[in-house]
Amino acid sequence: MRETIVRNPESKHPAGIPSELASDPRFQAVERTIKQFQCRADALIEVLHVAQEAFGYLSDELMAHVARQLKIPFSQVYGVATFYHFFSLEPRGAHTCVVCTGTACYVKRSAEIVTRLEQEFDVKAGKTTDDGSLTLSTVRCLGTCGQAPVMVLDGETMGQCTPDSAAAAVTVLLESGRVPSTDDGRSRRNRGGGNIP
Repeated sequence: MRETIVRNPESKHPAGIPSELASDPRFQAVERTIKQFQCRADALIEVLHVAQEAFGYLSDELMAHVARQLKIPFSQVYGVATFYHFFSLEPRGAHTCVVCTGTACYVKRSAEIVTRLEQEFDVKAGKTTDDGSLTLSTVRCLGTCGQAPVMVLDGETMGQCTPDSAAAAVTVLLESGRVPSTDDGRSRRNRGGGNIP
């Protein structure tokens, strides 16, 4: 059986792939993954993981291409990408800070931590600083309630944070490029099943 290749006259690439994607070498990793899973819809999360790893975020064009290749509606791809906190629809900064706002963390002042970080680094939660150095995010639960309130800096979990300690840790991260360790060992590498932004 021969495969028919549909061409978009504007892009000049097979299957209507946008030119900006087709000419990007990172796109080949996404295509390999799609082919590896034989364009099956149940491979959506794996394909999105590879796409995010390759591009750093999921653009509308990239999600639309994944939807076409897996033969599923764009709304399904978008729904999955916005449901899981480890996917980002915007480019991320050089460093990431994720503050847990789940019940245990919220009760122990995580909202104050978010407010302090927003003021100190001039960035709103869910956004990246103008200079691209830091992305500040919130997540409903990181599953480390015993260490509440918790934040994750570049993949390192830091527990029992205060607004002051959180701001100080982010400052050290931005100045040195390294996540500070705490004297009592509260900072640890995330070993969970998902990628923490």
